[in-house]
Amino acid sequence: MAEFVIPLLVFGLTIASLIDIITRDESSIQHLPKLVWVLLVIFLPLIGGILWFTIGRSYLGAGGNGGGRYAEPIHRGEPAALHAQVTATRVKTTEQELADLDREIEFYEKQARLKKLQEDAGPDAASPGL
Repeated sequence: MAEFVIPLLVFGLTIASLIDIITRDESSIQHLPKLVWVLLVIFLPLIGGILWFTIGRSYLGAGGNGGGRYAEPIHRGEPAALHAQVTATRVKTTEQELADLDREIEFYEKQARLKKLQEDAGPDAASPGL
């Protein structure tokens, strides 16, 4: 029985390791490039798989919850710049978008009124300082 179970476990570890390596982002792979990890797991299945899960992948995530593909990214840099970046990419509510559109319409209406007033005043009034 053990002659079937142990090879199946090694095969499962190899497949799991390869899937994990291939689907991981380069930033969460440690010590060796992705291609070297794939070759190591293929040519040394048991040792490569154990090494991959112990030292090859990064388990750090947002809040120490293990990370993974769908966890918050680990940010490096100034907190103020990161806050501005996150705020800039945040999705606006419908009310905020409507308010932005109202401000934009108001801006272009003021620009059109200003242009009309300048045309009505004539070419001499456009440059009062000259």
